[in-house]
Amino acid sequence: MVEATFTGTGSLAQAIANGRRLLTDDPRAAAAQAREILRVNSGTRPALRLLADALRATGRTDEAARADLEAMERASTEPLLARAAASLARLQLSQAEHALRTHLRDDPDDPSALMMLAQVAGQVGIYGEAEKLLRRVLDRLPGFVEGQLALARLLVGRNRPAEARDLHAALQERDPDNPAVLRSMASLLADLGDYAEALAIHERLTALAPDDADVRIGHAHLLKTVGRSAEAIAAYERALTIRPDHGEAWWSLANLKTFPFEPRHVAAIREAIARGGGDQANRLHLHFALGKALEDAGDYAESFLHYDEGNRLRRAMLAYDPDRTTAEVRRTKAILDAGFFAERRGWGDPSEEPIFVLGLPRSGSTLVEQILASHSMVEGTSELPYVQALVRALVAERWQAPGAAWPDLLGDLDAKAFRALGRDYLSRAAVHRKTASPRFIDKMPNNWADLGFIHLILPHARIVDVRRDPLDCCFSNFRQHFARGQSYAYSQREIGRFYCDYVDLMDHFDRMLPGRVHHVRYEELVDDPEREVRRLLDCLGLPFEDACLRFHESRRAVRTASAEQVRRPINRDGIGQWRNYEPWLGPLKDALAPVLRAAPGS
Repeated sequence: MVEATFTGTGSLAQAIANGRRLLTDDPRAAAAQAREILRVNSGTRPALRLLADALRATGRTDEAARADLEAMERASTEPLLARAAASLARLQLSQAEHALRTHLRDDPDDPSALMMLAQVAGQVGIYGEAEKLLRRVLDRLPGFVEGQLALARLLVGRNRPAEARDLHAALQERDPDNPAVLRSMASLLADLGDYAEALAIHERLTALAPDDADVRIGHAHLLKTVGRSAEAIAAYERALTIRPDHGEAWWSLANLKTFPFEPRHVAAIREAIARGGGDQANRLHLHFALGKALEDAGDYAESFLHYDEGNRLRRAMLAYDPDRTTAEVRRTKAILDAGFFAERRGWGDPSEEPIFVLGLPRSGSTLVEQILASHSMVEGTSELPYVQALVRALVAERWQAPGAAWPDLLGDLDAKAFRALGRDYLSRAAVHRKTASPRFIDKMPNNWADLGFIHLILPHARIVDVRRDPLDCCFSNFRQHFARGQSYAYSQREIGRFYCDYVDLMDHFDRMLPGRVHHVRYEELVDDPEREVRRLLDCLGLPFEDACLRFHESRRAVRTASAEQVRRPINRDGIGQWRNYEPWLGPLKDALAPVLRAAPGS
């Protein structure tokens, strides 16, 4: 049988190996072996995995599932899985994949490893493989809610929202009050623009868990999105009465950009920081929030210290490589030249429905979106992830083929493929359209990097680049903690380089595709709104409507950090804000030197 004790790594490993050998011929003996190991070494993960496999082999699937789930709860005790999780958190996907595949060589059916590998596959755009991996997990653990929710999220990304809804509905029928299921369903509905349904679920959640600060914050986020600002503030403040040091709640109030911080608020945030601030994610939120509160009070020196610390903490959690961004821009310029576009003139889907509003975050793109969405012929659908999803999928499909690097592989696609990609994009975007308006807006800022791809698959779509003063735009990014993405934004030097790469690529496309992009200068829009709005509408082939100048009266949902700002009349508040922090912006100025030298009047 098994040794009386397992005091060393060798003896425990030997006992597990003995149990694995028993699995094929005598699974009951293997189960007994696993139980004896667990009696002596409670919670040993390899023994739990052995027990799950042995029980499943004897037909005791419910008990096997319980052992698997307990093993999943202890995934962090497995060195390779812990390493993979850390790499995933930093978006180091190749390192995560290597650790996971090494682990799966010894335990090919480990649900924890399969779940994380599915996450890797989804991140790089291999959606079919991600779905297969998740379904392998669910074949083994059909009642595993976390796996089903991950599958639902993936189905949305694969443009199968009806299946995702059905999956959520089945989960809710089985467990109507499961908070994880309700949150996931609310998130899905909000992503699809079904805000009334999402709010109803959030209201149910707050009734089920009135003292859960995170539930209150989720409800507040949605209230802010639909313009119910006073209720959102009350919900954030309720979260803070439950947990006074909740960094996300404090930052969410700051992120409204209109919340009036009082001395008592500042004192409360200082006290939370002085007590340690919780984990790193909570601390960085507290620092960003205090930076904004002190900025509002005019204490720019201390404000900068807290913005800087928040950025330092966030940057330490990321694996962003600015050299890679610069290299990708150079490669795109080398491949997508005038000849490349000329040879493919007329390819792609001929639809004129999409309007792409792009640029850097905090450039004024939400303002432009709000102006356009106030037009009777235009629907705002917010930031759609589908251009980048199509790019990732193309790279993933061809990753082993010669010339599979991006954008080299575009040279291998024919007219039929480009038209299909355009149709695919339109089909995915259609899920978010709620009106009969003939035009719609995709306001994903980072689409600037794939502007050439957009032109190839949708040659008649309109493209609007919104650009703000480099120092104002970059410093506004530096003051912002983004919910996801924008990994370049947490270092002065890196955001300056990113802005330069953006301008470099946009200038290239202006030369290769003259007149293809309409440029909106934020400062000119603020100085003369009617002139710039008329120019913009002319470019889009739309008649002028006075409602576009009264954009702040629109009650449409807005999901970006500028939501409250675009519900006010146009103003100059955002112009020249960087000057308050000029003594500390040397690294940013150095990084921006190429575009600052080229700026008019420099």
